[in-house]
Amino acid sequence: MEKIKDERLQLKNLKNIRITFIVQTLGILGILLYDLINYGMDGMTNNPVWFVFILTGVINAYLSMSISVEHEKTKRSPVTRLYISLGVITLISLLFVTFTALTNGYNVMDGLLVGGIVFVCLVLPAFYMYGLRQKERDE
Repeated sequence: MEKIKDERLQLKNLKNIRITFIVQTLGILGILLYDLINYGMDGMTNNPVWFVFILTGVINAYLSMSISVEHEKTKRSPVTRLYISLGVITLISLLFVTFTALTNGYNVMDGLLVGGIVFVCLVLPAFYMYGLRQKERDE
């Protein structure tokens, strides 16, 4: 099989891949919705398709971050944006800690656990974006 060199055909091929990804994602969502209706939330999250759906969502989000950084119009300092992100992430995590601790059946330790998990899950993409912005600024 020969490698495609025509840019129009490459773009058409990428559009076809995008349509295939959309159809596949809709199929996965349909399967998960069926499991949710018939078996509840536990049945849906126990399905291996759930893991595939979450994994592809995370990978897609990380791949889109590099594209969005390359197309940013304003060239602000990456450090300033990192500090703003860390402030917002800290606020969101504290809200999770507070609301989880105030919920019946949960205590402060549960709130700290949920808040810590949310903090880690949000701070990793923030540092990844910082690295991408720093790299873009250096080039």
